[in-house]
Amino acid sequence: MAVREVLVYPDPVLKEISEDVTELNDKIKQVIEDLKDTMESSSHSVGIAAPQIGELYRIIAIDPGKNPKCGQSHGRQIMINPVILKWEGITPFREGCMSVPDYTGNVNRARKILVQYMDENLEEKVIETEGFEAILIQHESDHLDGVLFIDRVISRRTDLFRRKKYK
Repeated sequence: MAVREVLVYPDPVLKEISEDVTELNDKIKQVIEDLKDTMESSSHSVGIAAPQIGELYRIIAIDPGKNPKCGQSHGRQIMINPVILKWEGITPFREGCMSVPDYTGNVNRARKILVQYMDENLEEKVIETEGFEAILIQHESDHLDGVLFIDRVISRRTDLFRRKKYK
């Protein structure tokens, strides 16, 4: 278990496509623990994907309840090989990311999704979710395909913002 360094754009690993997880070996268990520890070490982080710590596996960790914008959620989860099976509605949302620390941006995301994944025991799950949790899952799943929120910003001219620095 360890808090890992979060890779920052333009690190080329962030643009790579991650591999499916096919077995729960010691390496995968370590990546899962490191994702949890790294997410928990940052008071503002509600999600992280394995590529952000330099591991190209299809694993994300989320804890949507840490954000006051989150209504109902399924709680803290590890999602292995997540696949969005169905989506509906479009909603704009201001996103930020630990891998793009200096910017936030407006991104269009599905309002509601049906997602299939395996939990950390490799048990298959399917959940339907909406709102903040759905947006979070889409954001973190994008990392598994080498996509960052800055790739999805509605307009780089009007919807990408330098993050305010507080002294």
